[in-house]
Amino acid sequence: MELFLEKFAVYSVAILLCMVVVFIYLWKQRRDSKKVDEKIARAKLEGMYEPVSLHPVVDEGSCIRTGACIAACPEKDILGIRNGKATTINASQCIGHGACFHACPTQAITLCIGTETRGVELPQINQNFESNIPGIFIAGELGGMGLIRNAVEQGKQSVENIVKSLKKNHAADYDLVIVGAGPAGIAAALMAKKHQLRFLLLEQDTLGGTVFTFPRSKIVMTSAMELPLYGKVKLSETSKSELLTLWKDVLKKHDIRVKENAKVEAVVAENEHFRVETMGGEKFSAKTVLLAIGRRGTPRKLGVPGETLEKVAYRLLEPEAITGKDIMIIGGGDSAIESAVMLAETNNVTLSYRSESFSRLKPKNHDAIRTAMAAEKVRVLFNTSPAEITRDAVVLTPASGDERLTIKNNLVYIFAGGELPTQFLQKIGLEITKKYGEAILKH
Repeated sequence: MELFLEKFAVYSVAILLCMVVVFIYLWKQRRDSKKVDEKIARAKLEGMYEPVSLHPVVDEGSCIRTGACIAACPEKDILGIRNGKATTINASQCIGHGACFHACPTQAITLCIGTETRGVELPQINQNFESNIPGIFIAGELGGMGLIRNAVEQGKQSVENIVKSLKKNHAADYDLVIVGAGPAGIAAALMAKKHQLRFLLLEQDTLGGTVFTFPRSKIVMTSAMELPLYGKVKLSETSKSELLTLWKDVLKKHDIRVKENAKVEAVVAENEHFRVETMGGEKFSAKTVLLAIGRRGTPRKLGVPGETLEKVAYRLLEPEAITGKDIMIIGGGDSAIESAVMLAETNNVTLSYRSESFSRLKPKNHDAIRTAMAAEKVRVLFNTSPAEITRDAVVLTPASGDERLTIKNNLVYIFAGGELPTQFLQKIGLEITKKYGEAILKH
């Protein structure tokens, strides 16, 4: 009897300990889930919950709550654990690097673009990055991959696929013409050099493409990447100037020249090759063409009088060189906020935004603009839209219908986003479709 009571006591204690452990586990899970619910509610309120580009979608049936996806993501609060399963929080901040996708041990994550209600326009490409027109390939931001590391990888892979199918005995001037000298275009050029192709690299502006338009201090890369003919780039939190210097050095080392200020106006199929025409009247023939242009290569215009004045710009290149000016910034996205905060250090800055509050901002930008507003460094005029730009002012129309506001200024920066170069692509004959939550990367 004593032995039975002793065993009963031992088992009772063990069961009690197990119950305590389970209780603590469930309590912690509920607490953590509540925190994630609060973050999701805040994200919805601030307009950050709905994705705007590439983003992760979690299969709850396959998720086993390892947290590997959250640990792998270099961004903040893109994913969280709720009720024992991973879920998205600030999906609009996802930049599509795919770290969560590769880290998940059960392959429960798919990277998708668009949602059931919000479509994203993209040219059609196959698994080899070839468009509906044989011989024309697409890589980088235009194909849905905006992150530098992913764009570089697509540039490399697209050229690898071109090499496999390229017929060397052709009458064209070049084996390949690369349109766009951004991350994808530079990687493609290095890969083409590695395979000894006859190629030409064209850029409508300056080396770097979209990256060149970032303010000098902006961080543009947060993870390592592999560059052809160079090796692994291990820089982290790299500034624009550092990255551009690296690209210039590696291109110079391998004698690769970028033909700048050569905006391509047409790509025409003729006699088993393509004729590439620039706005300057130059014509080149190529067996294959790789379009590595950005989605934001064409700034969205406001369509208001005075927008063509010299004081109006759509990108901020050297903020440290601008001092003592009255500046109007139009827009409410990350680029507008970052520019406003930087310029406010040495200038008088006013920002006009058409909505009643900022949405879809990165957390650090949201905090920065709030701090600048509280310190009266940046004057923000919500619910206003530009009606006219004059030589010394901008006329704003309030959404309330009140009397127009005239704000004196020397410079105007417009950050209204960019437009997919649809007309150019359709002129070539490329098919463009809207993606509604379609998988870009899946296991």
